Amino acid sequence: MNNKKWWQNSVVYQIYPRSFQDSNGDGIGDIQGIIKRLDYLQELGIDAVWLSPVCKSPQDDNGYDISDYQDIDPMFGNLDDMEQLINEAKKRNIRIIMDLVLNHSSDEHRWFTEAKKSKDNPYHDYYVWRDGEEGVYPNDMNSVFGGPAWEWVPELKQYYFHQFSVKQPDLNWENPKLRREIYDMILWWMDKGVGGFRLDVIDQIAKEPDLKITNNGPRLHEFIQELSRETFQKGDLITVGEAWGADIDRAKLYSKPDGSEFSMVFQFEHMMLDQEPGKEKWDFCPLPFVKLKKCLEKWQKELHGCGWNSLFWDNHDLPRIVSRWGNDKEYRVESAKMLATILHGMEGTPYVYQGEELGMTNVRFESIEQYQDIEIRNMYRERLEKGYAEKDIMESIYAKGRDNARTPMQWDDTENAGFTTGTPWLGVNPNYTEINARSQLHDENSVFHYYKKLIQLRKENSIFVEGDFTLLLPEDENIFAYVREYEGRKLLVTANFTDKEVECPLLKEWGVPVSEDGADKSRDNGVLLIHNYSDLPSQQKLRPYEAMMWEKTETATEI
Repeated sequence: MNNKKWWQNSVVYQIYPRSFQDSNGDGIGDIQGIIKRLDYLQELGIDAVWLSPVCKSPQDDNGYDISDYQDIDPMFGNLDDMEQLINEAKKRNIRIIMDLVLNHSSDEHRWFTEAKKSKDNPYHDYYVWRDGEEGVYPNDMNSVFGGPAWEWVPELKQYYFHQFSVKQPDLNWENPKLRREIYDMILWWMDKGVGGFRLDVIDQIAKEPDLKITNNGPRLHEFIQELSRETFQKGDLITVGEAWGADIDRAKLYSKPDGSEFSMVFQFEHMMLDQEPGKEKWDFCPLPFVKLKKCLEKWQKELHGCGWNSLFWDNHDLPRIVSRWGNDKEYRVESAKMLATILHGMEGTPYVYQGEELGMTNVRFESIEQYQDIEIRNMYRERLEKGYAEKDIMESIYAKGRDNARTPMQWDDTENAGFTTGTPWLGVNPNYTEINARSQLHDENSVFHYYKKLIQLRKENSIFVEGDFTLLLPEDENIFAYVREYEGRKLLVTANFTDKEVECPLLKEWGVPVSEDGADKSRDNGVLLIHNYSDLPSQQKLRPYEAMMWEKTETATEI
C-alpha cells in the first residue's frame, strides 16, 4: 500500500457538534465537549473526525448558513477551542475535517450585508442577482426548503437567488474575486492544521438559474479543479465533496487518483432506493434489495483503480440505518452489526456517523413541536395545507426526518443520556437507558466493539483497500454476499438482510467453519475474521441478520 494515500485505509467519524457532548450545561453540544470525548474516539480506532459546521452562523439551517468562515460560532466555543481540538486530536492520531459550505453564505455574512447596499458595491457581484419587479419572479424555480428560490430586495429592485433557505443566498462562483477570498480562507484553515474538508452541496456551485440548472453546471469541474489546485494540493488532506447529482462518470472526475479535484465524493444513489420514483423523499417504499446490491456493485467495480468510494449508511441528513433497513427492535444488535459488516468490507473510505457504532435508532416524538429541523417543519405545514392526514405526515417524519440523526448522543443511562446537565436543544431518544456508550464499552459483544474490530481489520488487511470486488448471488432476495480478492487472498462477506432464517450454500462451498462438526474458529484454509453471532454459523443456513467475513488464505490473521 506504499502508493496509497493515508485516507484509503482510514475510517472517518462524523460528529454533529450540537448533539455530541455539551460541556457547559446550555443544552447544546460544543467543542470542549468533543475534546472531552476524544479518548472514546481513540478507543473506537477512527482516524479522522468530520465536524458538521462549527463556523459562526445565525443557525437558520443548523450552521449550514455561515456568517464568518474564519470564526467559530459562540454556541460551540471560539477559535482557541478549535485550535485546542485540532491539537488534542493530533496527539491521538486523529485528524479534524472541517465542513465547508461554499455554495451559499448566510445573509448575515458581511459580504451580503455589503452586497445589499448598492449594485455598485464591490461585494454585490459575490451573489446571484436578477432585475425584476416585486411579485414577478425571474422564473418559477423553488428552493429545496419550499417556496420560491428568489427573494425581493426593495432597495435594489432586484431578486437574489437562494437554493435553500431565504437566509442562504447563493454565492456567485463566476466572480474570480469571490473565488480568491474562498481560497485564502481555506489556506488559513490549512495553516491551523486541519486534516481535510467536506464540501457541502459542492456540485451546485456552478448553477445557471436562468437555465434552471442548479447542480452539474457547465463550469463545475473547472471551478473544482481551480479550487483544488489553489488549496487542497498544497497539503496532505482528505477532501470529500457532497454531490447528490453524481453519476459514475462524474464521480471518476471528482475522485481521480491524481488529486485534481477531491479525494472522494459522497453520492447518494443507494440511499434513494426506498423513495417512490418521481416523488419526494417523504414518499417511501420498501427497499428494493436486489437493486441495492447491484447499485453498490456498480460503484465498487466502476471506480476500482480509477476513483475512490465513500462508504456510508448514515449522516446528519439521513435517518438511522438500523431503523431504516435493519430491525431496531428484537434484532437491533444483530442487524446493526450486519449492516456494518457489508459496508466495511467494501473498497472505499467508511464513514461512521455518531451513535451508529452504538446502534442508535430513529426517534418517534409525539408532536411536531418537538422537532427542530426546518425541512421537517416546512414539509409538515405544506402537506397539511395540501390535505395530507397528520398521521401520515408524522409517519413520513418518523421514517425519513433529519432529526432522527440529530437527537443527542447517548453516552450513559443518567438524565439526558449524559449529553447535558441542562435542557437539550432537541429531545433525547427515550431508549438511551438501554442504548448507550457506557454499557457497550464494557460489553465485548456490543455493537461498539464490533465496529472497533471492523476498523482494526481494515487497518491490518490490505485486501480491504486493494481487493477486486465480485458480487455473489446477485438475484437473491435475502442474502448480500461478495468476494474481495487481492494477491491470491480471498475474502468472503456474506449477510442475511432479513429477520428470517435463510439457506446459504456459500458457507459449505467456501469451507466456513460450522457448529455441527465442532470446528475451531481457525482452519487450515482460512479464518473467520468477524461474525455477528457469538457461536459459529450452521452448515447451510444464515440466522436472522447473520453476517460474517471469512478469509480463505493461510496468511489471514485474526484479531
